[in-house]
Amino acid sequence: MKTVMFLCLSLVVGMCRAQDLNRMDQVIQAYVGHQHFMGSVLVARGNDAMLSKGYGFANVELKIPNSPETKFRLGSITKQFTAASIVLLEQQGKLKTEDSVKKYLPDAPATWDKITIFHLLTHTSGIPEFMEGYTADLEATKTMPATPEQLVARFRDKPLNFAPGEKFSYSNSGYVLLGYLIEKISGHSYAQFVQENLFTPLGMKDSGYDDSNSAIIVRRASGYVPRSDGPMNAGFVSSAFSAGALYSTTEDLLRWEQGLFGGKVLSEASLRKMTTPYKGDYAFGLFVSTLNGRKAIWHDGYMQGFSASLVYYPEDKLTVAVLGNLKWASTPNEIASKLGALAHGEKVELPASGERKEITLSRDVLSRYTGTYDFEPGANLLIKLEGDQLSAKLGGQPWTPIYPESETMFFLKIADAQLEFRKDTKGAVTGIVMHQGGRHHDAPRKSSTIELPPVPGTQM
Repeated sequence: MKTVMFLCLSLVVGMCRAQDLNRMDQVIQAYVGHQHFMGSVLVARGNDAMLSKGYGFANVELKIPNSPETKFRLGSITKQFTAASIVLLEQQGKLKTEDSVKKYLPDAPATWDKITIFHLLTHTSGIPEFMEGYTADLEATKTMPATPEQLVARFRDKPLNFAPGEKFSYSNSGYVLLGYLIEKISGHSYAQFVQENLFTPLGMKDSGYDDSNSAIIVRRASGYVPRSDGPMNAGFVSSAFSAGALYSTTEDLLRWEQGLFGGKVLSEASLRKMTTPYKGDYAFGLFVSTLNGRKAIWHDGYMQGFSASLVYYPEDKLTVAVLGNLKWASTPNEIASKLGALAHGEKVELPASGERKEITLSRDVLSRYTGTYDFEPGANLLIKLEGDQLSAKLGGQPWTPIYPESETMFFLKIADAQLEFRKDTKGAVTGIVMHQGGRHHDAPRKSSTIELPPVPGTQM
């Protein structure tokens, strides 16, 4: 009897897992069907992969499909490897995160006197964004500085945006500077350091540094930007150094998560230091926050033609990795959030499920929301009105209709996202809050006019 009961239980568990896997695949296929995703996805509890699969094409022109072995640019997911490298150097006694940057760069400007390595790690240094000043023109990015020295020169003599430690402001410049410090202190190139100290020890054979001038990288995905007539190859990918130039696969990122949180990279004390948030839910190269009611340690990343999301739920050692080579900034986060919910036994709705109800607003009300909103460095959120229809555009993405469900709350039918317009006490529109994937992103209003870039943008 016990044997029969055990066999029945095993069958039930197997059926549940198959249902979960099918639902996960349905969720991803919904985004693929809307032409919002190409890439590779992995969901694993511990070392046990529940889902590991490729979708769409690594190379559209050659019809080469994506797979778990496809290599994608990580964008700002790179930052956690940079942060781990700094903490590892501290663990080796070669630096302290409380050290002044000028201890290692004595010729740095006087404005950097009070900036510490900790400030760089937590985006609280006040150093201005080096991406500012570059247009969204993909051709213009070909002239972007490539060497660490050239990148640092982009921002070293500019005035600080605020006093060090005063507030959180996401900064690629800070992480470029961290990579520069890694090279100065270790005596090795950034690429060599992460390879020898992180990738090789963890068996991450399909990960590395991509400066776009290197030799051919086998199984590397080409990056694409969405167009109404189909994906367009993004072509040249600018160097982002230690802020965003690494590539990897979903399976290698599982090795990374298991290694980092399994004590194979840092000591327990060092890992705790790296994952303790300071301001803006940001720790060292990682956000630490609550997603759908659970503690999550995560980061996303965007580059020309690429978008990605990597989430780790420490309470049950769940990893969700979504690497895409079609640049829809919100899609990987949405997919990761839904897959995480499914893995925790929750129900999710497919995008464009039709559950939200659209209402009618007058053209006078709609016209109050048009303009440019400051979403993040290098990516404005634009709102325009044509006829009686509001549409939104984020960075280099196409215009997308948005639909009112109240006077201030709008939703997208092609993505699981809401845009909530904020007003002051006098009723003037002051900004937008984007609600998506269990996260909330505030975008202050810059102007009531639309500041259109010439072509798709560059961001990390």
